[in-house]
Amino acid sequence: MNTPLPDHAGHRARLRQRLIEQGGDALLDHELVEYLLALAIPRRDTKPLAKALLAEFGGVGGLFSADPEALLRVPGMGETSVAAIKIVQATALRLLRVHASAQPVLASWQALIDYLHADMAHRTNERVRVLHLNTRNMLIRDEAMSEGSIDEAALYVREVIRRAIDLGSAAIILVHNHPTQPISITLDHAPNR
Repeated sequence: MNTPLPDHAGHRARLRQRLIEQGGDALLDHELVEYLLALAIPRRDTKPLAKALLAEFGGVGGLFSADPEALLRVPGMGETSVAAIKIVQATALRLLRVHASAQPVLASWQALIDYLHADMAHRTNERVRVLHLNTRNMLIRDEAMSEGSIDEAALYVREVIRRAIDLGSAAIILVHNHPTQPISITLDHAPNR
């Protein structure tokens, strides 16, 4: 005797089909997260969890940049689900970094802004980063120099300059975020040797 299928049977298959045939724009934000979570949690309806995560973190950007500890505090999230969220963030940042470093930074300013925004705009703590450039203004290194609190991050100029000399940086870009404001970027040249 056949048991009737639940109402949600085939839902994941329909999401998968829409994604493959029509691309990511065919899915709503909660459907993207739902399908991602379904890969990490195969035997559970992940739509409620996806909606809860988006509500908790204020959308896709906040969700994918959330700290693993904060994700684990959401009921229904485990290490496998957190890893799925973080692998998406890591992949997106890597794609953006490739675009930002493929040509001189000043020629691809918007690509650099997009990369930095994806990484820092949704953080709940302040962070200072230093982007090291060569003589052709190509990105040679991107380093986080300081993680701070909600309203401050320390930066030691001596350490920034020492690192720039060690790397042979021709120029540096200092990047600092404020959790409640957009990213600000300043350009400063490393000292001449």
